Amino acid sequence: MKKIMFLAAIAAAMVISCGKGGNENQAPEVKDASIDSLAYNLGLAQSGGLKQYMTMQLGVDSAFIDDFIRGMKEGATASDKAALAYNKGLQVGGDIQNMAKGLTAEIYGQDSTKRIGTEKIVAGLTDGLKMADGAVKDSTIQKANESFNSKIQEIHDKVTAETYADWKKQNEEFIAKAKKNSEYKALSNGVLYKVIEAGKGGPGSAYDKDSVVTCDYKGTLINDSVFDSSEGKEPIKVDMKHPAVIPGWVEVLKVMPKGAKWEVIIPQDQAYGTRNAGQIKPFSTLIFTIETK
Repeated sequence: MKKIMFLAAIAAAMVISCGKGGNENQAPEVKDASIDSLAYNLGLAQSGGLKQYMTMQLGVDSAFIDDFIRGMKEGATASDKAALAYNKGLQVGGDIQNMAKGLTAEIYGQDSTKRIGTEKIVAGLTDGLKMADGAVKDSTIQKANESFNSKIQEIHDKVTAETYADWKKQNEEFIAKAKKNSEYKALSNGVLYKVIEAGKGGPGSAYDKDSVVTCDYKGTLINDSVFDSSEGKEPIKVDMKHPAVIPGWVEVLKVMPKGAKWEVIIPQDQAYGTRNAGQIKPFSTLIFTIETK
């Protein structure tokens, strides 16, 4: 809450100071003891939030608070556009360091022996800033964004596959064994299901009236741990026009009769894939008992 108050105060100050579009031709400072006291108390009241913002958001080591204060004073008293631009650049420079730390963590995880420097990030930002606005710039930035996302996904998938190799193998073996079980039938997307109660009506009759399926469910992993359940809660309602559920669920609900109860085995590619979703680790096969109302 203190951090939010601090940021809100900064935003309010910016609106006040930028009302005339810059720092040129500023009105003279007010010299009034009561106003000075008010301003001082604003600063003092926000100091707790600033300390948290300084260390947690900006990543400044509190041992160097004097250097931080020196920079804060210079930034607060700068009046010409060049000085303001420089000080804002210093702030963004700190953000770039955080970008590099975030990218290092994304690629190398907890390996403290690896570090991605800031030089290339700065080079890319510099080239983009100096590039003339227009279609060429837009296209170049879009391609860079697509290339970055593609590469980071490739790296993420590689690291995830190495980290969860054993778990992936266990889930693949579980699926292979289930496919050999004559109790299960397969849908076209690889989802397996076993009918516990047949229900009433034909395939998809659970939602053919209003496009909404109401059902109770329980979800487990292959090690029998329960990760989600409607037990003790209201049944889930799935709008089949805009389903906010995993793909495997959508395909199952399309063919479940009203009042049916099925055991469903959903392969990872029809569930969360390589994402880490809390209890659901990457490559997890999901086993659901679903009962339509």
